[in-house]
Amino acid sequence: MKYMLIMRTTDEALAASAELDFEQIIADMGRYNESMINAGVLAGGDGLTPAEEGVVVDFTADAPIVTDGPYGETKELFNGFWILDVKDQAEAVEWAKRAPLGAGDKLEVRRITGVEDFPADNEWIQKEAEWRAAGEGEPKA
Repeated sequence: MKYMLIMRTTDEALAASAELDFEQIIADMGRYNESMINAGVLAGGDGLTPAEEGVVVDFTADAPIVTDGPYGETKELFNGFWILDVKDQAEAVEWAKRAPLGAGDKLEVRRITGVEDFPADNEWIQKEAEWRAAGEGEPKA
């Protein structure tokens, strides 16, 4: 089963991390990633640029509204993720608990749905399965 560990942080935690040794942060994250690679559970992951560089596409109006970042109140920022291929949620949680994060940071653990989670007789679900089998519809590096 695949699970996404969604890294969330606060403005305060980001400000506090600016006081930390960047080389140490990179080393800690590198060791964490390496441990997941060595265990064979890391299927992907990346960090994200600051919210100021992003935009939000809001669908509450008839036509989508695009707002430049930073946007709204930033109590919790989504700033990175890992995708793990593990046997169950408990194992994903165990990996999440090992992340080298600090006060104000959180990891949300969510199962990634698969084709098997949807009605097999649906035309679009069948197409999705075919695309994936052909290597299409997969993220490109």
